[in-house]
Amino acid sequence: MRLIVSFLFFFILNATCAQHTNSMSEEEYAILRHKIRTNFNANTDSSLVYANQMAKSNSNKHLAFANAALSVLWQNKGKTELSKEKYKTALYYLDKVPDSKDKIQLRSYIYNYGGLAEFDRRNFSAAIEKFQQGIKLSQKIGDINQLVNFKANIVLANEVVGNYKLAIKNGKELDNFLHENKDLFDKESFLNKKSNINLSLGGSYEDYFKANKSKRYLLDSAEYYYKKTVDYSDNYLFNKITAKLNLGNVYNWKGNLKDAEKAYYQVVLLCEENDQKELLCSANFNLGDVCYTQKKYDKALFFYKNTDSLAILSNSNELDYLKSNYYQSKIYTILKKPELAYEHSKIYLDSKKKYEEKLKKERSDVNELQGVDSQTEEMIAVEQNYKKDLFLDKSLKGFYIFLIIGTVTLLVKSNRDKNKANKKMSAIIQELKADIEKENGSFAKVKLLESIKTENASLCIDLAKENEIVEKLLELENNLEYLNTGFTLAYVAKKIKTNTTYLSYVVNKRFGKSFGEYTNELKINYAINKMITSETYRKKSTQATAESVGFKNAGSFAKSFRKRTGVSPAQFANNI
Repeated sequence: MRLIVSFLFFFILNATCAQHTNSMSEEEYAILRHKIRTNFNANTDSSLVYANQMAKSNSNKHLAFANAALSVLWQNKGKTELSKEKYKTALYYLDKVPDSKDKIQLRSYIYNYGGLAEFDRRNFSAAIEKFQQGIKLSQKIGDINQLVNFKANIVLANEVVGNYKLAIKNGKELDNFLHENKDLFDKESFLNKKSNINLSLGGSYEDYFKANKSKRYLLDSAEYYYKKTVDYSDNYLFNKITAKLNLGNVYNWKGNLKDAEKAYYQVVLLCEENDQKELLCSANFNLGDVCYTQKKYDKALFFYKNTDSLAILSNSNELDYLKSNYYQSKIYTILKKPELAYEHSKIYLDSKKKYEEKLKKERSDVNELQGVDSQTEEMIAVEQNYKKDLFLDKSLKGFYIFLIIGTVTLLVKSNRDKNKANKKMSAIIQELKADIEKENGSFAKVKLLESIKTENASLCIDLAKENEIVEKLLELENNLEYLNTGFTLAYVAKKIKTNTTYLSYVVNKRFGKSFGEYTNELKINYAINKMITSETYRKKSTQATAESVGFKNAGSFAKSFRKRTGVSPAQFANNI
């Protein structure tokens, strides 16, 4: 009897152990990998399920990929330490994989996920470094598919750090590269990449406009690329909804509220059908914004309340929640309901404090926070007015004074803490902002542009000729000919078979600057991009950097560089 019991015990133990050892086939691995990637942006939770399922495999290759994917997915959830741990685990299992072409490809996948995780942490230089390493590996084994992914990520990084022109230029080059290699992709992969590239280009143009709101023609380009994204995204729901939401924003910027409202309603419908809470929250806020602009306050309140409910559920729409309560407070002030106005102003102020703390902790974009500073003063005024009315109604003068003193004390302390934290920020950001404001407000610059336009007003070139000159200029840009010291007005005019007067006129008309400013900007942007993406390039002397982009001496290069960035080349490199 003991023998039978022992046999059964070992049989059950063996069966249990066998269940924990998952011998996953390559076909199953490929299916899970596809599911992880498909749900990556649209549904993080689903991707986590599939990645954890793959992590049960006993294959080192499968474990390396699964942990690399988990490193990004956990970072998306804000779990930085767990994300870093998973990335180290991925490299650990990668080292156990035998050397082969497959291992090189797997390493490129891991670098891509590592770069995306760094990107989410706002460590852009670290992200670009990993993307650059991945590009070398992909080129080594001829993996065009992954090469496109890396280049697309670098385009996005340039957009985020404000290099909009470079992001647009590189995005268009990538789109052409994709077309040239179209036969190497299956239909689904090709459409996916076209969708991502066009969405990125639309975002670059829209963000470029936000930084230069006088250049309203940029909105036309943003609209064009968002519409193309929709066309390419029938099978990529997240991109399709995002593009439609951004189209609504473009229409809103243009003052076309009818089309903006229509686009937002389409987004709401798609989000509700596909359980996309984050995008649904943003769409409701934007609908509230449209109604508020039209003074349809009851309707606006309906959408703002939806925004609040969805923001609490999604736990990632802090800014929508913040601004929603700001506008609700304004509406209740207009409707003469001070109690409700006070209630929402208090929610706004409390939420803003938490939002600021989160931004500081994550070292997020400072400009995003500055967008709500003026609103804070208004909400404090609402809160104070309500308290004043409360005092008059209930004769609580002593309590009111105590409350005001306490509020002021807290605000002063909060401002001191904020100023103390801001001192730690790089001086280069403050200088750059000051220079941009100074440049934007420069009356002399405006007069100079006006004089140039007046001077050339008598010229008349047909549109076809203008377009031909611009196309030839862009071709020279693509060939990096502007890096030559001899790239002068006379040289270029001769090169593209026109005269200097016509060339100068077209550059001024199309680019809003003189030919010298145009060429200097190309050279400086190239140097900036190389500094961001190449550690070796950052170590060059100012003279060597100047020569590499076609400046004859370091002095003129440094002067142009400082004019563009607000700091010297050496300071810029050190800051990176």
